[in-house]
Amino acid sequence: MTRFYWLRHGPTHQKVFTGWRDVPADLSDTALIARMAAQLPQDAPVVSSDLRRARDTADALCGPRMRLPDMPGLRELHFGDWDGLAFSQIEARDPELSRAYWETPGDIAPPGGESWNETSDRVERCVQALAAANPGRPVIIVAHLGVILTQIARTSGHTIASAIGLYVEPLSLTEIQFDGSDRHLIRTNHLA
Repeated sequence: MTRFYWLRHGPTHQKVFTGWRDVPADLSDTALIARMAAQLPQDAPVVSSDLRRARDTADALCGPRMRLPDMPGLRELHFGDWDGLAFSQIEARDPELSRAYWETPGDIAPPGGESWNETSDRVERCVQALAAANPGRPVIIVAHLGVILTQIARTSGHTIASAIGLYVEPLSLTEIQFDGSDRHLIRTNHLA
């Protein structure tokens, strides 16, 4: 049994879709980062997405823990041509597709991007690899909102449409106990 400690990266203050664009995180709340780091298991390795906001957050939380190589498979949803645009711009540009992407998510993808199902499958490959490499050990994963939502959906039985509407705070913790196909959501959106 592996326990995954999923942390969302620090806030980016972006008001537009932010998927694979490499924007920094605001890590100025060092007291919150220290409180969160103190709650995490000291013997757990730390891994993150290779995007700067997750990587820098992982480095700030890591302390003496072992830092694993970044995993590109833990990147945020790939919004393709929508990345960097406001919702109103996307709605004006692709009204039917944008509505379908949120109302009936699954196999629908933005132009040049990936669908919720593709993201979920990509993240699942990383989860399986991390569990196989760390059997019975806790693992700290610093990732993105969409990535964490894929795990909440797989664990809690949420439909894709209901999971995509959830919100996970920056620098919050979602804890999942993982044993192959058996998963248990311990807590979500926990702030230190």
